[in-house]
Amino acid sequence: MALPFDGAISKFHDTEAPGDIRAAIGNSGRKDILSASYPYNDRMKRGDYDRSMAQLQLELVKLQADVKATGKRVIVIFEGRDAAGKGGTIKRFRENLNPRVARVVALSKPSDREQGEWYFQRYVQQLPTAGEIVLFDRSWYNRGVVEKVFGFCDDDQRARFFRQLPGFEQTLVDDGIHLVKLWLNVGRAEQLRRFLAREKDPLKQWKLSWIDVEGLKKWDDYTAAIGETFAKTHGQIAPWTIVRSDDKRRARIAALRAVLSRIDYAGKVANVACDPDPAICGGPEIWDA
Repeated sequence: MALPFDGAISKFHDTEAPGDIRAAIGNSGRKDILSASYPYNDRMKRGDYDRSMAQLQLELVKLQADVKATGKRVIVIFEGRDAAGKGGTIKRFRENLNPRVARVVALSKPSDREQGEWYFQRYVQQLPTAGEIVLFDRSWYNRGVVEKVFGFCDDDQRARFFRQLPGFEQTLVDDGIHLVKLWLNVGRAEQLRRFLAREKDPLKQWKLSWIDVEGLKKWDDYTAAIGETFAKTHGQIAPWTIVRSDDKRRARIAALRAVLSRIDYAGKVANVACDPDPAICGGPEIWDA
């Protein structure tokens, strides 16, 4: 079976990945947590996960009904390193919701026309109307991280983005939009392990892109860009919630709770829609670079 990008991910593992990363992958079992700093040694048990997820799905349906009935507007931003679990978390968020109420936005590369517009313009066109939840699978924060790492913007454009961003998000919140910003963070060994699994799985190879392959070589560049973005864009009005996602099950539960706990809605069960696990979810201070 031909591997995508001529097996570039396997080649990176074999010839370029740091030795400690290769050792962590090679010496681990399928269920082992690879990051030494992660607060749990094993994945969340399936039974515990299923029970928590079932309860949270009911809360999400209640949130949806309340949003539709009251005209609330909700934005949830999903950001993070490649293979951090954004897509899987979004899938669990909306699997029982009406797509007319909960809409996913995953914008592709900007067109020539969009490149000539105000940077935020194409995102403004996707903002929620009354009674709608919009889930951004990556967002305007591309300029803070990915575009910086790959040279898709210059320093002046990025500096302008950081100057304009606080006012942009302040305007959204002042206008009554509930804005939740989630950053899913995965360790380097776990990221590479997930990429290797995708490379070999015909059903998941479509998830891989040139950006993913080249990004493996730019871990430190990503780290610097992420750290600067947190420093410039984390604040009281629109704070970041970091979810350490080396265990996908715990990460999904934490992400859903991070959203549900912040929004009031009819019928809310407080001990289900509660604050997420503080061991893996919090502000930028828990970010593990």
